[in-house]
Amino acid sequence: MEENIGFNIYEQQATNKDINISFNPNPAYSSYKLTILKDNELYKEITKINLTKSEFTLSETGIYQIEVSYYDQYMNETKETSGTYTIDKIAPVIKVNKKYYEIAVGKNINIKEIVTATDNMDKNITNRITTNENEINFKEKGTKKLIYTVSDNAGNSTKEEIIINVTHSQTSIMILQMIFMFVLLIIALAIYIYNKSTKLEQRISRFSISPLKDTTPSLFDALAIKTSNVINKMNKYLYKSEFIKKYSKKYTKYIRTNNQINKSSMDFISTKILSSIFCILIAVFAKTMKFKVFNLYDIYIPLVFGFFLPDFVYYIKYKNYKKKLENDLLQAIIIMNNAFKSGRSIAQAIKLVSNELSGPMAEEFKKIYLELSFGLGLDVVFNRLYERIQIEEISYLTASLTILNKTGGNIVEVFNSIEKSLFNKKKLRLELKSLTSGSRMIVNVLMIVPVAFVLLIWLINPSYFYPLLTNRIGYIIIGIVIIYYIVYIIVIRKLLKVKL
Repeated sequence: MEENIGFNIYEQQATNKDINISFNPNPAYSSYKLTILKDNELYKEITKINLTKSEFTLSETGIYQIEVSYYDQYMNETKETSGTYTIDKIAPVIKVNKKYYEIAVGKNINIKEIVTATDNMDKNITNRITTNENEINFKEKGTKKLIYTVSDNAGNSTKEEIIINVTHSQTSIMILQMIFMFVLLIIALAIYIYNKSTKLEQRISRFSISPLKDTTPSLFDALAIKTSNVINKMNKYLYKSEFIKKYSKKYTKYIRTNNQINKSSMDFISTKILSSIFCILIAVFAKTMKFKVFNLYDIYIPLVFGFFLPDFVYYIKYKNYKKKLENDLLQAIIIMNNAFKSGRSIAQAIKLVSNELSGPMAEEFKKIYLELSFGLGLDVVFNRLYERIQIEEISYLTASLTILNKTGGNIVEVFNSIEKSLFNKKKLRLELKSLTSGSRMIVNVLMIVPVAFVLLIWLINPSYFYPLLTNRIGYIIIGIVIIYYIVYIIVIRKLLKVKL
């Protein structure tokens, strides 16, 4: 049985699959040529001298048409034209205004009005968009995920998701605003009354006798006293937790940096908790003033930020404290060396340092002199000093004084050597700091730029990061970025750190 003459498919509607075409020529002619047009332009030519069958595949996106030119033995030409073959492998595009919306309870929204869909073949196909919800009356708080789907004539489809967060009604937000405004009004009124009373006191003071010692606390002193009382009350509850007690021990080293304010390591934990509460209140107030209601992330981020913010302050104070000790240590060695040259004993030299210097090093040497007066040995008191301040040079000083105290020797020569060694080390440290200042500045800028860039985008478009905060993959990406950033900081600091 002979095959049909012509194409196996004469025309094809839009499809997203390849089209296999076979052409069986008419035996009445001697040869033929196939001209394949794509989007009205020449795409391919197939010339057959004999009348053999032609088979080919159309696979690229476009609108095809095939022209057949027959030739007889006298090269007379006869033309035939096929229908069109449409291939569309490009999926349509859904455009949404925003991927995150906040809507008050009870508000209606037509969710088809916030999206559009386009296709390369069919142009505007917004009317073909379907969704899991056509019209929603948001009566309950919560988060809803809406999925938009659109398909073109070729069968290509696209999906897009948006998140709608149903929040409190405007009335609830206004009530919160009124509460905050009332609290602010009370605070402003209290400050105004205090200011008026201060001015009145200054006017009356000219006609009255002031006490020799005024024990009336100022406004900030009164706030500090009340804060201290709150911290003491919190400590009583925090001490009941063994975990918090163990956690608070890491802050013991910070006590010496500010003896008058922090009396125990638990005070630092209480201060961190108060800082978290304060940051949450600021975040809630800011959201309420914008007629928005805070969600879980608006509480979690200020909570974490407020809890670890005091750590940064404590660390800076401790670094300054250690730097002050290191700078004063050379001065202490010089004073002791001069005391030994004038014939004074070790105890007298230590007392002289405590009197001549000021600041943390003077306090440490006062403790040493007090411990010596209680009968502790020289090696014991200096070992205790090393445990308190953890400065390597103190261990050298302790070893030198212990050996001199037990075996004897020329203490002036030994301290001359220590003084020269410390002076050279300090000089070398300053030179290294000067040489690496440019590199350290570049590293600090590179560490700040990513954080500043994220904060800038967050301020310009807060919804930009919501896709990362609304699904599990986003959390994984955020975790990987944070870990990568921390490792980057650690590695760079290790490379720049030079030990003497």
